[in-house]
Order: sequence, then C-alpha cells, then structure tokens
Amino acid sequence: MHPRSEQGVAECVGELGGVARVAALHDRGHRRAEIERALRDGALTRIRQGWVATPDASPQLVSAAQHGVVLSCVTAARRLGIWVHEQNPGAHVGATPGSAGGKPESVRVHWAKPLVPRHPDALVDPIENVLAIVAECAPFEQALGTWESALNKELVTLEALANLPLRPAARRLLAEAQPFADAGLETYLRPRLRWLRIQLTIQTWIAGHRVDALLGARLVLQIDGKHHVGAQRSEDIRHDAELRLMGYHVIRISYPQMMFQWPQVQDLIMRAVAQGLHRAVRRA
Repeated sequence: MHPRSEQGVAECVGELGGVARVAALHDRGHRRAEIERALRDGALTRIRQGWVATPDASPQLVSAAQHGVVLSCVTAARRLGIWVHEQNPGAHVGATPGSAGGKPESVRVHWAKPLVPRHPDALVDPIENVLAIVAECAPFEQALGTWESALNKELVTLEALANLPLRPAARRLLAEAQPFADAGLETYLRPRLRWLRIQLTIQTWIAGHRVDALLGARLVLQIDGKHHVGAQRSEDIRHDAELRLMGYHVIRISYPQMMFQWPQVQDLIMRAVAQGLHRAVRRA
C-alpha cells in the first residue's frame, strides 16, 4: 500500500501539470499522510505553503506558484503554441490588484484586473486575459500577430472577445483581427501595405501550394520562417519556378528582413508595383 499510495499522489500532481495545490489533492481523495510521505521520499517537493510539485515540474509554473501569480501575456501565449514576436526571455505574469502576488526576479508583472476570473488552482491565465494583457504590453503589429494566431488556432472567437469589457487597445485589435493568418508574420502585411490601395490576398493557393500574400493579380510575396531549410527550401525553390512559368512575379524574403529590414522590403515592393508586376498579364 505504501509505494502504490505514494505513486498515486505524485501521478496526480503530474496530471495536474506538475504543480498543484494541496487542497486540490485532498479533493481528489489523497490524504495528508500520503502527501507528507511523498514529500519525505522526494516524490514531491513543497514549493510554498499549500503547494507541491513533482521534481521535473516546469520552472515557470513552480515560480508562479511560489509567488502567487499566473503565467500570462506572451509567456502564456508561447505555452499555448500561439505565435509571439521574439523578445527577451524574461517571463510575463499576471497578478490581480490587491492580491498577495509577489514579484519573481527578471519577470514582468502585469497588475491588471482579469476579464475572466482566475481559479485558485490556475497557474496559467485564461486565453481572454492573455490576449487582453498582450494588447496593453506589445506594440500593435506584434499584438495583432498574437491575436490572429490565437483566433486561427480556435482558442477563442471574435464574438466571444467582443462580449468582454475590453480596453481601447484591445478594442482596436478586435476591429483589425482576422482568424485566417496562420503565422504572425503574415499579419504584419495588411497594415504595412494597405496604403498602396492594391488588392492584398493573404494565404491563397496557387499551383497546389499556399502563398503568403498575393498583391494584385500577379505579385507574390513569400515569407520564409526558420523552418525553410533542407527539403522545405528545395520545395520552395521549385514552387517559385513554377509560379514564374505561370506568369507570376515572386519576392521571397526572410524572417530578419520582415522583422528588422522592412524599409528595404517595402522599397522592393514599391518598385515592383511601379513596374506593373502586380497586374494581370495582357495577351494579344
């Protein structure tokens, strides 16, 4: 009974994400004696009064429990597989004003009243709170990329967000966001190219493959992510050649160019438009 009981409580904590409140374990039928035995034998560690963790628990979750906060903003977005702009590695956490939440080192604390109440057991903010904080924390383009990625993954809907008491920054994102872009980089194109007053089609299929953006009828813009190497790179080259044979003009740019050298990219696009490369081919 002893080993089985100890294994049971440790497994329960693992199923709860590796960090759990003792009260949650009691609710699941684990007695105080079982928990104390697991702590003595090293199957669990006590990280704060009323909280325990498995030895291999996520350091971010452990830190959140220790300080009475929740992972939020871009940190929570990354954990959910949502696109976020590359930033410094410091974590972002949320704490309700007036709470006893602490401040871990090298961490940005967002003292904001949550849109969706935070459960006492939660160590990661609900997606609605995450997006609301991203709206206040990140520059507009970066926040829009994160919002559209969350929408694309169907983690939340525009309708659900619209029913919440959003602040102005979030309302602006709500008005702009579309749930169709599957990478944050593509989100940047609409506001950056809208001034050209040329039809912009994001994520369309041509020659059996998806292209990131089509300007007008014939100008294709492809954005290479970090995975565009090896076999993927060879396939990209083949598809570019096929597009050219079909009369399209292709501008392919890299992640650093998109993020840090946009004026040069914009200049290329402007010159291509000036030459009429976005127009449909006229045949005699």
